Amino acid sequence: MVGTRFLDPVESDTTLPEAVDLVVIGAGMIGVAAAYAAAKAGHSVALLEKGVVAGEQSSRNWGWCRVLNRDEREIPLMQHSMALWDRLPAEIGADMGFRRAGLTYVTKDPAQLAGWEAWLDKARPYQPTARIIDAAEAKRLTPGNEQDWIGGVVSPHDGRAEPAMAAPALARAARALGVSLHQNCAVRGLDMTGGRVSGVFTERGRIRCQSVVLAGGAWASMFLRRHGIDMPQSSVHSTVFATTPAKQVCDGPLLTPDFILTPLPDGGYLVAAKARGRLELTPAGIRYARQFLPSLMANWKLVELRLGRSFFEGPDAWHGRWSFDAPTVFERMRVLDPAPKMAIIEPSLREIVAAYPELAGIQAARIWAGWIDSTPDAVPVISTVDALPGLVVAAGFSGHGFGIGPGAGRLAADLATGAPCIVDPAPFTLKRFAPGAPRAVGRSGI
Repeated sequence: MVGTRFLDPVESDTTLPEAVDLVVIGAGMIGVAAAYAAAKAGHSVALLEKGVVAGEQSSRNWGWCRVLNRDEREIPLMQHSMALWDRLPAEIGADMGFRRAGLTYVTKDPAQLAGWEAWLDKARPYQPTARIIDAAEAKRLTPGNEQDWIGGVVSPHDGRAEPAMAAPALARAARALGVSLHQNCAVRGLDMTGGRVSGVFTERGRIRCQSVVLAGGAWASMFLRRHGIDMPQSSVHSTVFATTPAKQVCDGPLLTPDFILTPLPDGGYLVAAKARGRLELTPAGIRYARQFLPSLMANWKLVELRLGRSFFEGPDAWHGRWSFDAPTVFERMRVLDPAPKMAIIEPSLREIVAAYPELAGIQAARIWAGWIDSTPDAVPVISTVDALPGLVVAAGFSGHGFGIGPGAGRLAADLATGAPCIVDPAPFTLKRFAPGAPRAVGRSGI
């Protein structure tokens, strides 16, 4: 049961190309979307992954695709992503598990309800379909739940895709467009000529290219530090589990004060406990502590701070200057696969059955964990890098990356290839974390 997830395998290409227009580092949701978008626009692309397609957070998340409760800076990009989620399955001829099943949030907390109302007021210029519901409608939308709500919010046009299916399906579509995909092939660093990117060094050799998209998830900040670039990034440990098949008590994802239920195709549920995410003390965390402090204080009740193995290994440990012609940490840790927090299972199941007595007997079937790579303002970096012309960074998605992935990948591809950007990239610039830049605390919750 521990660590088991369903993940569609994707075939790799055998021969590394000598040269392409664009190299994409990282084959999670953002990386495969960037590769697909660039290839569709007629560019030659190599997609390189140190492990396997969607092996890290892109297959470990809830699968939610939502405009609801997004940071305002993300809303235009998320709306574009929702249009892509609608269109892509037919375009690529593959099921990505996407359904507009709607989202329902219910609460007993007046402050939380007021927060959702405030978000709707701020989001009104973007014409969201979400609306506040009263206590009676909240009760009607949660049949069988024995708790009493004061209200909630519903977003009928939001939905969910299947993390195990989505990125692999898009990766196969990218290959069909000519993208050269190489799994278990780590990129060790950038090749620079005349002050700009001219290629990448991989464990299998060098590839010449005109531009690079770094979609390395939790590993992006460490990769950038090797090239003298600071991107404040920290990772939060998160555990979820899937249950055995049971009676369906909700049509789409449901957020309650005690747990989050997401119906799965096999008749079970994906369960996220309303427990603290674990933030482990690491050298990278210490380095960027001052920048993360406002966000940490604002979300203190949602975080459990501790010292763990990630202090000594993984993307937030300290790795200095490494050689490009010898094995690196990327080869030593092909897939970031943290141990799940087993202690969440029994309390979560008790809460579920207390709320829904008809689910008595439900059990955990599979449990896994992941590292959510975060920025100080909980908004991603999708940005060129002035000091490294030819490089675009697309990372730090702060738990919001899967749903926004198709649009984020497209924006990264636009920046890398010089195409007109689908949305204004300014809110996602890396420069906002430069010394002296105004600081903002984003929406780290759901």
